Amino acid sequence: MKERIAEFRNLTKSVPPLIAALLALSVVGMNLLANKSIDTGLDWLALDCGILFSWLTFLSMDVLTHCYGPKAATAMSLAALGLNLLMALIFFIATRIPGVWGESFVEGEEAVINAALDGTFGGTWYIILGSSVAFAASAVLNNFLNYGIGRLLKRDKGFGGFILRSYISTFLAQVADNLIFALLVSRIFFGWTTLQCVTCALTGAALELVFEVVFSPLGYRVSRRLLGRKGPSPLPEGA
Repeated sequence: MKERIAEFRNLTKSVPPLIAALLALSVVGMNLLANKSIDTGLDWLALDCGILFSWLTFLSMDVLTHCYGPKAATAMSLAALGLNLLMALIFFIATRIPGVWGESFVEGEEAVINAALDGTFGGTWYIILGSSVAFAASAVLNNFLNYGIGRLLKRDKGFGGFILRSYISTFLAQVADNLIFALLVSRIFFGWTTLQCVTCALTGAALELVFEVVFSPLGYRVSRRLLGRKGPSPLPEGA
C-alpha cells in the first residue's frame, strides 16, 4: 500500500497541474450538468448537457494515456472521480444551510425555486452513484483500449496514430458511459425506454466524438510536448 501511495504521489508530481485540473473540473462539470436534459423534439432521442464537458474529460484521459500509460491515466481518472464526490458532498452541505439562492427571488415562487435549486446542486444518491459507476467503468475501458490500440501500431504513427487511438477508444467508452448511466438511473428512476437508453448512448457518444475531433489537434500538440520533456512514467504502462 505504501508503495502504491508513493507511486501516486510521484505521478501527481509528473502530470502537469493544468491537465490534472482540467480533468477534475470536467468530471465535476459533466456530472453537474447531467441534471439538465436537452429538448431535442424527438421522443426517441434523449440527451443531457453533460456532453458539454464530457469530451474534455475523455480528451484529457487520452493525453494522459498517450504520455503516461493506461494505469497512470486510470489513477488520475479515479482521483478526479474522488474529487467529484467531495464536491458533491460540499454541494449537499451547502443546500442544507439555511438561506436562499439569488435566482429564487420571484414573487410567490421563492420557496419552490429555492427547493429546486437545492435539489439540483444537492443531487440525489442514485444519480451520484450511477454517474460514478458509469465514469469509473468507462475510464478504465477508454484508457486501456487506447493503450491497446497503440500497442497494435508497429510504430509511432504521429497525429494519425493519436486520433486512431483516441477516436475509437473515446466513442466506445462514451457509449459505455452513457449506456450504463441510462440503464442504472434514467430507465429505473425516470422511466426511459430501452430505445431511449440506447439512442442516448449512441447519439451522445457521436456528439462527444465531434468535440474530440475538433480539439484533438490541441490534444496531440500537448501530448508531443509532454513526451518531449517528461522522464519515465511514474507507473508501469501495463495493467
